[in-house]
Amino acid sequence: MRRSGVLQRWKRRVRQLKVETYALYLTSKDPRVPWYAKVLTACVVAYAFSPIDLIPDFIPILGYLDDLVLVPLGIVLALKMIPPAVLEECREQATRTLSDEKPRNWIAGGIIIAVWLFLVALAAFLLVRAAKL
Repeated sequence: MRRSGVLQRWKRRVRQLKVETYALYLTSKDPRVPWYAKVLTACVVAYAFSPIDLIPDFIPILGYLDDLVLVPLGIVLALKMIPPAVLEECREQATRTLSDEKPRNWIAGGIIIAVWLFLVALAAFLLVRAAKL
């Protein structure tokens, strides 16, 4: 019985995190939000909804670090920059409209893939250059 209570609390927290993330997405489109908050919010939401992580999950410990620390930290920071009235409106709308399926941001995923490809190409270039010396 006790385990199911813990599991229910975690499920509730995950649902709340989804609502907060979607609410941030909605606030990034609101004209009452300052531009710097929109930029941070857009980055946090794009990364949270991206199907690809900057640090892949198969890398021990570091792979989950971004999901467990960076995303929630970004959300907390972004929430502090948004006017309370706007945030409350967007939270209500997010709660009403959020479906079970997580929205995907393929543009952010493409950017992350491009960063990884650049890093791989750079590493290959440096290895070839070092081999010639």
